Amino acid sequence: IEGLTVTICGDVKHSRVARSNIHALRTLGARVRVAGPRTLLPMGIESLGVEAHDRLEPALEGADVVMMLRIQKERQQAGLFPNAREYSRYWGLNATRLALAKPDAIVMHPGPMNRGLEIDPSVADGPRAVILDQVARGVAIRMAILYLLGGGEGGVG
Repeated sequence: IEGLTVTICGDVKHSRVARSNIHALRTLGARVRVAGPRTLLPMGIESLGVEAHDRLEPALEGADVVMMLRIQKERQQAGLFPNAREYSRYWGLNATRLALAKPDAIVMHPGPMNRGLEIDPSVADGPRAVILDQVARGVAIRMAILYLLGGGEGGVG
């Protein structure tokens, strides 16, 4: 992970996934960029040691990993971005935008995905996506942690 450039895109402001990944990735030596509409970026996010972008394209340039975040449709009523169509047009990850990242960059998404909103289906189902593996492994890791914390063999205590 050390030396990789990871771009986290979308609703960074309301995402626990983004915050925990920023801390973990920075600790492990990654360069972290965040990108999203200004209304979806927390004020002062740069204090966490990340580069903040209010346009997707510069944040994707040369990235090793692109992590898209779920747009929480319930927040659309809050007026944080004009509408789903505009969000997809300016912030959706499609093949053209993904081409700005490194040729071997992987695409991640914590799920659930809003296909066609934050990520184009051709990218979500494409050869560079590791989304299904990411979700499956995340469930297994959380189960193992809960087992150990609950006093399972080899656990805390």
